[in-house]
Amino acid sequence: MDGENTAENQPSATGSKIFFLYPTASVQNQIITELIQQEYEAYIAKDHNRLARSLKKYPDSIVYINIDDGISEPEWEKWIAGIYKTVPTVKIGVFSSNTTEELKNKYLNILRVSCGFLQLKLDMTKISEKVLEILNEMNLKGRRKYLRATAERDANTTMNMPFNGEFINAAIRDISVVGISCIFKHDPNLAKNSLYKDIQIKLQSMLLKVEAVIFGSRNDGGEKIYVLLFTQRVAPEVRIKIRKYIQQNLQSKMDMEINK
Repeated sequence: MDGENTAENQPSATGSKIFFLYPTASVQNQIITELIQQEYEAYIAKDHNRLARSLKKYPDSIVYINIDDGISEPEWEKWIAGIYKTVPTVKIGVFSSNTTEELKNKYLNILRVSCGFLQLKLDMTKISEKVLEILNEMNLKGRRKYLRATAERDANTTMNMPFNGEFINAAIRDISVVGISCIFKHDPNLAKNSLYKDIQIKLQSMLLKVEAVIFGSRNDGGEKIYVLLFTQRVAPEVRIKIRKYIQQNLQSKMDMEINK
């Protein structure tokens, strides 16, 4: 029955991955960037064969294909059919500058792609809105509200903050737009719920200033990990930059996985 909370139709804890295969520059710069700002886990893929292998590990993924690039259009038909055969739970959408009704009908009604046939000649803002509409209807974020990037052993992702008249440094374990977890070289015994201003976060080449409240701490393998939650006074442009870092971090790790 509609509306039943069965295990099958419940959103996953982590949500689905969205791959854009051979995206145009406009799709990369506008659509993918917008999806990241909306907390979707979106990736760029530039090798259809390697992506096909990786999809077996991520069977709940969505793939948007630019069928004008990579291989010929008839070969894309075979590729899509092959994905549906080996990983039938993957959902596919198509981008193309070809606007013929015949081509659109083939992909929507014969190949049965379920995430739309989107024409690249349209205004990119309208295309972005359509993609978001499709993804929202499919509830692809799952129960996860915010993307998070791990930054362990990354010397260029650090934090320092004022404490007792001096600045203390910490290594960032992970980060989202709502907060971070970190490890200090020497435990400062930060009090829960205490507020700290003028915190500086270094994310590769970006230097950001935030304020945060100590949410708590936990022990992990003998290390004390502090969790800090950003306040609402963190500037919107800072959150945009954090999401940009998260996108770069996740994309880099996915590239290494796909290209193994």
